[in-house]
Amino acid sequence: MPRILLLVTSPRLPAGLLTAEAWDAVRARPVLAAAESALTDAVRTAGGAVTIVEPRVDALLEHARDSDIVWLAGPTGDPDLARELGVRLARQPGLAELEVTYGSWDPAGARLLDAVAVMDRLYSPGGDPWKRAQTHQSLAQFLLEEAYEAYDAIEAEDLAGLREELGDVLLQVVLHARLAEDLPEDRRWSVDDVAAGLVEKMIRRNPHVFAGTEVGSVDEIIANWEQIKKAEKSRDSAMDGVALAQPALALAAKFLQRAERAGLEVSLPAGDDLGSRLLRLVAAARAAGEDPEAELRAAALRFADAARAAERGQ
Repeated sequence: MPRILLLVTSPRLPAGLLTAEAWDAVRARPVLAAAESALTDAVRTAGGAVTIVEPRVDALLEHARDSDIVWLAGPTGDPDLARELGVRLARQPGLAELEVTYGSWDPAGARLLDAVAVMDRLYSPGGDPWKRAQTHQSLAQFLLEEAYEAYDAIEAEDLAGLREELGDVLLQVVLHARLAEDLPEDRRWSVDDVAAGLVEKMIRRNPHVFAGTEVGSVDEIIANWEQIKKAEKSRDSAMDGVALAQPALALAAKFLQRAERAGLEVSLPAGDDLGSRLLRLVAAARAAGEDPEAELRAAALRFADAARAAERGQ
């Protein structure tokens, strides 16, 4: 009985990157496909015979009448065609046998390639006029907003919402990177440069994982991390490199943390002005193991709930 091999491959990998089993199949049997592609070119280059036919069950069965065949599935895997063929053969099992095999499959993170490709289409001529009109400066507010929305989802323990909001954060990253591809050549960079820098940084700052450095505790890991960062940035002060745009309470807590990690003994302001009093409260919260930004946020949300209740007359 003839066999129809439905060969499914990943559209996100190079066309010739197939398993040995897949290469054996396309070299030994007639190959059918719905359209010309990089994969059909690769099969022909390797000595296979490819015929372009209509993606119909009857066409496949007609070609399988005399011999085994391979169907090169399209980028989506042709699930409708596979389902229809499976139903037909279940009703008429004497026509052929159906076998599905994967010649290649998506590695972890493969859909990130789709995100980059879609953004390129949106930003390129003929794409989305709004995105093409943006600059790094005009997008800055959206990056903060999306990060705050992801934070809200974390606080609400909304994991489905967090997944969506992280996608919006990723959109900002991909869009900034696409904008940077159009910078003058001496300042140009891409999403690959962003990813490469991140990979290098993760490896460099985690020598206990990648370089065999012995550590005895999480505190030692943090200390190593800070030392490596200091060497990388060549900073003159432990206060350098703090994001100044963050909310004031979080900013104060970060400066206090940096001073503590640097072993600095700095007196808190003794003034009675509001800023000095708030800074002392932030220091006291940190000493108690509390997050002043999160605590004030929670209190503000409780106040908002009470205000809503008051509006309802409760």
